[in-house]
Amino acid sequence: MSTSRQSEPDDPSANEKWAASLLLDCAKAISEKDSSKIHQLLWMLNELASPYGDCDQKLASYFLQALFCKATESGERCYKTLVSVAEKSHSFESARKVILKFQEVSPWTTFGHVASNGAILEALEGEAKLHIIDISNTYCTQWPTLLEALATRSDETPHLRLTVVVTVSMGGSVMKEIGQRMEKFARLMGVPFELQVVRVASQLGELKEEDLGLREDEAVAVNCIGALRRVGVEERGDFIRMLCNLRPRVVTVVEEEADFTSTRSEYVKCFEECLRFYTVFFEMLEESFAPTSNERLMLERECSRSILSVLACDEDGGGECDRREKGSQWCARLMEAFSPMSFSDDAIDDVRALLKRYRSGWSLLPAQGDDSGLYLTWKDEPVVWASAWKP
Repeated sequence: MSTSRQSEPDDPSANEKWAASLLLDCAKAISEKDSSKIHQLLWMLNELASPYGDCDQKLASYFLQALFCKATESGERCYKTLVSVAEKSHSFESARKVILKFQEVSPWTTFGHVASNGAILEALEGEAKLHIIDISNTYCTQWPTLLEALATRSDETPHLRLTVVVTVSMGGSVMKEIGQRMEKFARLMGVPFELQVVRVASQLGELKEEDLGLREDEAVAVNCIGALRRVGVEERGDFIRMLCNLRPRVVTVVEEEADFTSTRSEYVKCFEECLRFYTVFFEMLEESFAPTSNERLMLERECSRSILSVLACDEDGGGECDRREKGSQWCARLMEAFSPMSFSDDAIDDVRALLKRYRSGWSLLPAQGDDSGLYLTWKDEPVVWASAWKP
């Protein structure tokens, strides 16, 4: 490795560019099957990368892992190992601590919660029996705020049934603990409450209407936060039609703004998009958390598994697929079965009030043209899309 390349990360003018440049060169070499260049760039990146360094060093470390696995065709094996290690060290308290700390320092997740809750409350207003089908991986952190809102309604407090759809990777003890906490909080709020958990295997596309225990006298809302991307790309149309068959009053959809669907056909294009998205995410984490934050490190390690799944695993080989699509792409899919709903002024005001609680850099952007929904932006870069739909 040349002396000039070694000194490059210490050069402030090049500090933000060296990782992206080397990583992209390596992705191109893998795409072109240039083994000599692959070995050279992997070695160079290994010398410079660190999961404990600055933002560029961290990006280099996690993307290097994915590139190495892609080059050696070991992605699926490595992904399963990482998931197994994460599950063994996983506990409800550790997951809860990470989620709550992330919500404290960033609106990345709370933005979707507030927007979705506003749409759900408006769509179900005046109903005596509510059934919310929650298809997400947010550990029910969205629902205490909604329970508070139901408890303060001017008319009679409705009965709420919450059906939480989880994959087998979420331990049974975790959901038991969450259920107990939710039931205790609902009693405190004076809201009649019932919780049921529906488990599916690793692919959400296996979820069926009959799994959800629908009742004729309930008004249904479906809440999908970070869920649709875990449905196989070819199954998404059928899954959305299944949601329509539930005859919900509203379907809320929140997804991160990235397109990871071109993995097989255009590897370099997908790599560039993945690198763009996670560069924004890692830079946001760097500005939001203290440098020694354990929660930040856990979030970054979670990202590393997603990066590996996207860039080094076959469509069906990495467990829960992570083939994300952008808001405009989801709009095109959803419009085949649903009509878009606009967020009310009250809901938008609630989101704006939420963003004021965080450091500067966050803003709200309405969807443009024929698209629907709201975007959360970080330094003018759209990062999360929230939307509401009706059959």
